[in-house]
Amino acid sequence: MEASMMDSVMTASREFFHLPLEEKKKCSNLIDGKHFQVEGYGNDQVRTQDQRLDWSDRLHLRVEPEGGRNLAHWPTHPKSFRDNLHEYALKCKRIKSDILRAMAKILKLDEDCLVNQFNSNAPTFARFNHFPPCPRPDLVLGIKPHADFPALTVLLMDKDVAGLQYLRDGTWYNVPAACDHTLLINIGLTMEVTISEPPIMTNGIFRGPMHRVVTNADKERISVAMFYGVDPEQEIGPIAHLLSEEQSAQYRKMKAKDLLVLHHEHYAGGRGPRIADALKI
Repeated sequence: MEASMMDSVMTASREFFHLPLEEKKKCSNLIDGKHFQVEGYGNDQVRTQDQRLDWSDRLHLRVEPEGGRNLAHWPTHPKSFRDNLHEYALKCKRIKSDILRAMAKILKLDEDCLVNQFNSNAPTFARFNHFPPCPRPDLVLGIKPHADFPALTVLLMDKDVAGLQYLRDGTWYNVPAACDHTLLINIGLTMEVTISEPPIMTNGIFRGPMHRVVTNADKERISVAMFYGVDPEQEIGPIAHLLSEEQSAQYRKMKAKDLLVLHHEHYAGGRGPRIADALKI
């Protein structure tokens, strides 16, 4: 992907988040100011009085299938926003397919085996994240520790300000700012489960990382994530070609939409994304 494309997306994102609040609220994720929905501009749904909120604003948009786009939530300012997102989504989709084919090769599967898991109803969401300067970065996180739910995430990071951290062996490690226009790829819950549990779709071969975002006392930070999920009605389970007498299935099958419900319940309840026990055979 051209560096100019990445720069255009980041510039448009920053311009949107710098708009007056009333302008941004035209894309609000609250219907009538109170009924929460995933798409749109805002923050987490507030479920309890003691809920720990993220220090961030976000704009969450469905980009695929194209017929499912709700353009009422797509900003009209800056004027370049919609065209930039459309072109960026096309380029990221090709990157997603290349990554999946490379994974299939590692697994010694047919080249398109993983690509074919995504039918025409497979959803893709773009999430634009804005982390304002925080006066107490020692007390507040930009995004709580979690593992991504969708099968794959393509992340465009801020070139100048770091903040993303990954958990390994009990220690949080910093990810440098992407000064060279690097895209970061995450494996998600649908493709496996969590960093400490065997995957579902790949049955233990790939593992996905727990990660979080820390805040910065002096500088804002922007990131753009493309989330690639499977059809909500699709059953998630180990690929048959990966099973053998020595490597049996460890989890029962479950529809993607039901797995998503479990994921949200664990995450919102502060228990983290360790939901694999509910799927064990």
